[in-house]
Amino acid sequence: MQLIKDQKIIDDPQQFIADDQPLPSQGNITVSLARWQKDRTQLLKTAGKLGVRLEPTDATATIADDLSKLALVEVNFPLYTDGRAFSHARHLRHHYRFQGEIRAVGQFMADQVFYLSRVGVNSFQLADTEKLPIALSTLKDFSSSYQ
Repeated sequence: MQLIKDQKIIDDPQQFIADDQPLPSQGNITVSLARWQKDRTQLLKTAGKLGVRLEPTDATATIADDLSKLALVEVNFPLYTDGRAFSHARHLRHHYRFQGEIRAVGQFMADQVFYLSRVGVNSFQLADTEKLPIALSTLKDFSSSYQ
C-alpha cells in the first residue's frame, strides 16, 4: 500500500499486526496500544521498527515512557468527524517532543492533510490511495498560517 510520508508518495514499510495475529520476529510492525501493553517485552525483541496505533479513546500519556523505543505512532480516525487524533498528534509532537513518525490512518479526508501536518503528522495513509496526489497537493494550500 502507498502513503504520503515527508511530502512524498512512498510504499508503506510498516505492517499493522492485528491483536489476534501472531507476532513476527522481524520486520517493521505496528500494533494496537492494547497489544503493546500486553506484549511489550516480546515486541522490544523484534528486529525492525516498532509502532503503536492510538485510538481516539487512548491516552497519549500511556506510551510517554516508551516513545524513545518507537519509530512510529499512528493516530486512528475511525470516523472522519472524530478529531481526537488531531489532539493526540499535537500532544505527542509538542508536549512529549516525539521526533519519530506520526501517521494519520483511517477515515480522514484529503482536505484535512494540511491541518494534520500543522499539528505534527508527517505521514498519511488514506483509505482511498487514488486520492494520494490530491492529498499531497493540499500540503501546499497555504503559504503562511495565522497560528
